[in-house]
Amino acid sequence: MAHTAPRTAIRTQGRKAYAAAFGDSRQGRRHPLVATAMVLPLAALLVVVFGGWDAVVTQASSVGVMLGR
Repeated sequence: MAHTAPRTAIRTQGRKAYAAAFGDSRQGRRHPLVATAMVLPLAALLVVVFGGWDAVVTQASSVGVMLGR
């Protein structure tokens, strides 16, 4: 435990250098609609490629049955 302070200082310096080089990714929160717009194209591609629509419908219906709807 005596050597944790120097390691923490080195880690902090590394994070600062990374943020200076590549920009700080924690500057703010992304709006939920922006996040949805980013994810939907990939989700649609995966549904088409893997034929996932049937699987989604099947699982949703089984969850509905399990919940009694």
